[in-house]
Amino acid sequence: MRSRSIGFLLSALAGAALAFGGTATASATPPPAPDSVPSGNVGTADACYTWSGTLQEGSSGEAVRQLQIRVAGYPGTGNQIAIDGAFGPATKAAVQRFQAAYGLAADGIAGAQTFNKIYQLQDNDCTPVNFTYAELNRCNSDWSGGKVNAATARANALVTMWKLQAMRHAMGDRPITVNGGFRSVSCNSAVGGAANSRHMYGHAADLGAGPQGFCALAQAARNHGFTEILGPGYPGHNDHTHVAGGSGRFWSAPSCGI
Repeated sequence: MRSRSIGFLLSALAGAALAFGGTATASATPPPAPDSVPSGNVGTADACYTWSGTLQEGSSGEAVRQLQIRVAGYPGTGNQIAIDGAFGPATKAAVQRFQAAYGLAADGIAGAQTFNKIYQLQDNDCTPVNFTYAELNRCNSDWSGGKVNAATARANALVTMWKLQAMRHAMGDRPITVNGGFRSVSCNSAVGGAANSRHMYGHAADLGAGPQGFCALAQAARNHGFTEILGPGYPGHNDHTHVAGGSGRFWSAPSCGI
């Protein structure tokens, strides 16, 4: 289980004191405090990954790389950010979009407020709360046999899940149905997948219509780091929407205006 921020506990105790003896005064709700300003977070521990201090443009290292995975779904329309551990302008813009999406001050500096939101959104295995490794791999249990080694395929699938989490939130937090993701070469061949399918790299997911419909999913995917989108009107994709990351860009869902 993840540990909650001590800051949250202090806030709760302060609220209780007001309720039982303090004097409340009406006031306008203040704007979110910048994440670059200490927010009273004395310490936070997370079972997946724990950040400390702040990260901003010019920062580098593993802490930045872990942050980039979590904000991979906020690159701006038609773009994707590199998961390279270097906090540049693209990462700053992605952090700002993430912050704005969750009502935080969008200063592009990742600090206590941003990290606490991420902790709320992830499970102990680092997957986002609404997606699982099992959903992204219906081929085998060890992620082997693809076009990349098992660790890379699994890591790519994690980025895919965080992109889907961003897309899910943007679409009103309605469930997104994942019918499959990673495929070994043999699994890909068995289902008649393309010889260069991004499924074999762990980059791809096939989505069911769910409550949104195939076209809405394909259209939304353009804003969340997916460089390959195939949907209704593209041969073999009238019964699902395919989304994937990776190099290059190819979007085709003619029945959806893409």
